[in-house]
Amino acid sequence: MISIKTPEEIKILRDGGKILASILLKVADKAKLGVTTFELDEYAEFLIKEAGGGPAFKNYKTGDDKYPFPSALCVSINDEVVHGIPAQDRILKEGDIISLDLGLKWRGLYTDAAITVGVGKISADAEKLLNITKSALEKGIKVIKEKSAIGDIGFAVQSYVEASGFNVVKKLVGHGVGYAVHEEPEIPNFGKKRSGEILKEGMILAIEPMVCFGSADVVLDKNGWTWKTKDGFLAAHFEHTIAVTKKGCEILTKL
Repeated sequence: MISIKTPEEIKILRDGGKILASILLKVADKAKLGVTTFELDEYAEFLIKEAGGGPAFKNYKTGDDKYPFPSALCVSINDEVVHGIPAQDRILKEGDIISLDLGLKWRGLYTDAAITVGVGKISADAEKLLNITKSALEKGIKVIKEKSAIGDIGFAVQSYVEASGFNVVKKLVGHGVGYAVHEEPEIPNFGKKRSGEILKEGMILAIEPMVCFGSADVVLDKNGWTWKTKDGFLAAHFEHTIAVTKKGCEILTKL
């Protein structure tokens, strides 16, 4: 069942979302040449605890997962789409692009956000991929309002991405959020206008375009968590937690 959050709960989510956005930007600023993904994870968890919150992803597990996610931060490099596991031997190199995906538990409620950044000088193709993915998130958010449909979001994202010469991942989707890290409904980055669930005021949604430079096909790494592009080409990922309102939406994970 899709949950509707109260104004009081949305206030908590708004406060948590601002904290999460601030932490994510600080972690992104630390993503420099020679830094390990393990260091980024440690820093993210330190900032979360310093703020008085809890890491939403650490020890997260569904019935399909063989073991819980071991880290606070997902760090996905180059052809990794989502759920990259930080490690001490994963050192950032010049030209890498990295997705930083972070969840925060604040006063019992959850927000979720992601950005993709470059390390040092990145290629023109990588720069374009990042810009298109970020803009696709903005296109999806722009159509959200009460009485819109989930398919409207997917259509806006897919049509923009494909017109730009890239592809959206169809195996992985956005989702509801708030009472848990993942809730109903699923929010694909593809679809038809006026299809799917109708949006209502008070829904809290994590909108997250995942865009590939090449084929949209993805495969699951042997670690059981990390999704990669099948062809080994680059992928990018941006995400915001938003609240549906009567006239539009509010981005909760934006400073």
